[in-house]
Parts: sequence; structure tokens; C-alpha cells
Amino acid sequence: MVFEDLSKKKPKILVIGDLMIDHYLWGEMTRISPEAPVPVVNVKNETITLGGAGNVIKNLKSLDADCAILSVIGTDDNSKIILNEISKLGLDTENVIIDETRTGSKKSRVVVSNQQVLRIDREVTSPISELVSDRLIDQFAKIIECYEIVLVSDYGKGVISESVSNKVISLSNSLNKRVLVDPKGADFRKYEGAYLITPNKKEAYEATNLEILDHESLEDSLKSLKQKYNLDVALITLSEDGIAVYENSLEIFSTKAREIYDVTGAGDTVIASLGYCLASGLKINEAVEFANLAAGVVISKVGSSIATFEEISLFHDSIEPRTKVLIEDQFIKKIAKIKS
Repeated sequence: MVFEDLSKKKPKILVIGDLMIDHYLWGEMTRISPEAPVPVVNVKNETITLGGAGNVIKNLKSLDADCAILSVIGTDDNSKIILNEISKLGLDTENVIIDETRTGSKKSRVVVSNQQVLRIDREVTSPISELVSDRLIDQFAKIIECYEIVLVSDYGKGVISESVSNKVISLSNSLNKRVLVDPKGADFRKYEGAYLITPNKKEAYEATNLEILDHESLEDSLKSLKQKYNLDVALITLSEDGIAVYENSLEIFSTKAREIYDVTGAGDTVIASLGYCLASGLKINEAVEFANLAAGVVISKVGSSIATFEEISLFHDSIEPRTKVLIEDQFIKKIAKIKS
């Protein structure tokens, strides 16, 4: 894969979905509480970053895509932090609709020795109102023609209601814009007609009622997803076993991870990478190969992470056999990349 050529692309990508805050408390655990049989964590550092659909946006920005976010948040302090984090990325917040009846979602994770030991969620999961849904779709209709591809990041927090999903996919298809969906829940009917969806094995089982035990049952599950939900491509993420894809036949792309520290946000990296590559003109198998590499980078980090072209390229070089003899300009480029 020629990363230099791909990195020159700047595809225009629209992300629609649930925004939230990923909040991390980093600390040490040295004793058990005298008040109850629970560990005591001495917090050394505290960080916040965009999560949910915001993490998809961060992954796209790390690839230097021209992207935008369409979502709904509230007026509370968490919502204000979300808006501020979007602005820090250099993105406009004009497509983020304010609903005074809602609050911003926040996931707080306690991390000790690079391992999560506790997560605390503050969130609203009720679907957005019909009035707000109409506003969201109206805004989507105004801007969709400016973008090459649409990524739907459904975290089940209410923004991607059945009505919103159906209208986004229908309008996009009418304009020949592909829609990629990172799904949530067991009912995939609201994603019908999308270009592809990215369920894991558990989600695929819930959507098809077909348990994945071997290659044959995996292919049956993929075929069922493709036919049942009228997809162009069926895809299932297989955790440590990689990604399985079915367009005209089954292809399995084995995992590229060397070490797994934290899978938080790996799904965001996959859909962002797929969207970037497809919008840049790559075929689905090339896009999945790249997404697999990007996911391998982020799960070797702790916390919700992103992968840059440089990291993906170096990671690719480290796991693929390469000749030890390089011509001079290749050698100079290789040294410059490693030094950076």
C-alpha cells in the first residue's frame, strides 16, 4: 500500500452521530479501602477528549480529511465542553444542534497501570424529539451535497433514531453518496440500504440469529446481513481475528495487532479509515486492509486513540517482510520517517 499517495488525498466526509466526552482518571492503586473491600486509586492525572462520533472525527482529522460533524447536544456543562473540544479541532460547530431538553454524555474511566478498573457513565439515551429530528434532517439536506461520503456513528444515545437513520440513508442514496454505519443494538432495520455496516460478532449474531462458529457460518452470517439489510458490502469485525468482508465472496483480513492494551475507540478508527479510503477511491479490500492496520495502531495504545499516516506506515513496515537492501532515496526516506 502506498501511504504517501493516500496521505495526499483530502476527502470530504460528513459524520453524523452521538457526541460525548471521554474522561480519564489516571492513577495508582496501592491499598484497599478500610471502609469497604474496594481498591483505593490515587489520581495523578485527569484528561478529557471527544468520544463517540467525536472520536470518529478525531481519527479523520489525524488523516487530514476535510470533515464535519452533525449532531445534537444540550446546554449543560458537558455539552459546552463538547463544543469547545470540537472548536479545538478547527471544526465549525454550526451543524451541532442545541436541544435544551438534553444533556451531554460523559464516560469517566479510571485507569491504573494501563488498565481500566472502572467506568462511570452520565448520559441521556432517549431518542431526540420529532421536532429536533426534523431540524437535523433539514440541516443534513442542506450540506450533504458538499461531501463525498457519510459516516453514521450510532452509540445508542438517541441522535440516530430510526427516522433519522432512514432519512439519512434514503437521501444519501438518491444523491449517490455512500453511507457507512457503525451500528448499535440488535435491530439493524434502521440501517437498511446503507453501503455497509460494521457490527462485531455479537451484534451480527443478534441481527441475523446465526452463530459464528467457523468459516462456513461466518459466510452465512455475512450473506444474511447483505441480503436482509440490502447492503452493498457485508462486514463483521472479529476482534483478535481481524475483519471479515463479503462483497461477492468471503475475504478475511487477519488482525495486525502485536500487543493489545485497550480496544476503546477501535471501532471508530475502523469506520473512519474505511470512509477515508473509500472516499479517496480505494476498493473495499484495500480500505479494509488499511483500516485493519489503523486499528492495530490504536489498540496498542491506552485510552481512546487515533492513528496517523506515519504511525500506520511504520506499523505496516514493522510487521511486513521487507528487503534489507534499499536504493539511496528509499533509504533516506526511511531514515527520515524513523527519526520523525
